[in-house]
Order: sequence, then structure tokens, then C-alpha cells
Amino acid sequence: MIFDGDRPVVVGHRGAGSGAVHLPGAEDPVVENTVESILGAVRAGAAWVEIDVTRTADDELVLRHDPTGADGAFLVDRTAVESGLPRLADVFEALPPEVALDVDVKTILEDAVDPPARRTGALLVPLLRAEARRRPLLVTSFDPSLLLGLREELGNAVPLGLLTWVRFPLWHAVAAAAGLGMNAVGLHTGSCGIDPPDARLRPLDHNVDVAHKAGLEVLAWCPAPADAPRYAAAGVDAMVVNDVPGVIAALSSPDPDVPDPAEDAVQD
Repeated sequence: MIFDGDRPVVVGHRGAGSGAVHLPGAEDPVVENTVESILGAVRAGAAWVEIDVTRTADDELVLRHDPTGADGAFLVDRTAVESGLPRLADVFEALPPEVALDVDVKTILEDAVDPPARRTGALLVPLLRAEARRRPLLVTSFDPSLLLGLREELGNAVPLGLLTWVRFPLWHAVAAAAGLGMNAVGLHTGSCGIDPPDARLRPLDHNVDVAHKAGLEVLAWCPAPADAPRYAAAGVDAMVVNDVPGVIAALSSPDPDVPDPAEDAVQD
């Protein structure tokens, strides 16, 4: 298993959250995808932290969600030093080994034509092989070809998860992840049928049950704190969230809109 526990594991999205996030005790906003943001998420109670990785012109892997830097220049046209972004190798080195990481790999257009050794997945392999001996890891990506390449190189040393985007049909996501031999499937909240409701979907707990029977763990992507108990009741294994303290508080408080299985058992 990737995630353990009686309730969904809380994963900090891009560290402490997407965008510039105010953390308790910090005077200034913390920038996403930085060591400070990662450690801030852990201090806020996240059991895992998600980070985004892409490559630069000099074949370095850096932490960044978008293919462009803050000034709009494409990172693949700049070196890691020119980008000013944290290098993945340095982040691995700086973090205590108990910090569990979900490495979300962002492939770029050039991966379709560059020599195989220069592609994002190939650059990631030696780092993952070494880091898997130090800390819990999960690698997620929207790119199934990258994930299959990692599986070929790493075997089962690192669990892999297929991500899907807003309104991607949930049944396709589960079927694709299972067919590709993935360990997990990441579902955006827009694909889960909770917010907004989607009459074409079976209840989320049914879909999660099917995913579990297919050997997949389920990550819900960016639910709001108010919705977190409903995802927990549906049985998701993890939630990748922007508001770590808010979601933890919501999961710790009884939700009147979510049936309590223990109470139902007593009534029966």
C-alpha cells in the first residue's frame, strides 16, 4: 500500500498549497514548490507533500508547475540557474528522509522529439532510484507513456499514479490506470460527481470501490475543506489539498451531512 491509516491521507498540494500561501506563524506568503513550502505543509500536518517537476534547457529537473517561468519564458529555453527555480536533486538533499513525496512529473512538448536520454522521464530515473531508498515516494503524471517508461526502468521500486484532469470521465480514468498497471489514480474533484453533481456517474463510493478492486488507490485532487468529509466517506485513500490545516480540521470534526457508520450499526 502507498497510503496507510483509517482516514484519507492529507497531501499538501505543491507544498503548502497552490499559489502564494500564508502559513501559520509566517509573516509573508510562502511560494509553492519550494523547500520552505514543503516543510510548511509538513508542519501544518500533511502526511505527504506533492511537488511538480519539469526540465530545463540544460537537462536539469526543477520544481515548477507551469512550462514557463514567472516572466513567461519557457523553461526548456533556459538553464536551471537562469530559471532561479529549485533543482529537484537539491530539494531531495535538503528534506529530512521522513518527508514523503508525491512527485508530479510535467512532461513538455519537446519530450516527443528529443533523444530518449534527454526526456523528462529518463532524467528522473537515477534520482528516483537513489531517493527511493531514503523516503516514501509516489510518482504521478498525466502522461501514461512517461509512467510506463518509469515502470520499465524502475520496476516496482516506486509506485506510480495516473492523473486525469477536470471532467475527465471517471470510468475512463479508472479503466486506463488499471489497464496500464498503475498503483493509483488521481481524480480531479470535477470528475468525481460531488461538486458539481454529475448524474452520469455512479456514487463516488461505488467508483472508489471498483478502483480498489482493480488494485488502485484513489487520490482526490483539490477538494475544499467543506467537502473533505464526503470524500472520506466515499473511501478515497488520499486528498491532495491547498488548505492543509482546513482539511485536517474538517476530517477531525463530525460532519452532520455525512452518515456515521457506527451510529447506523447501533440503530440497526
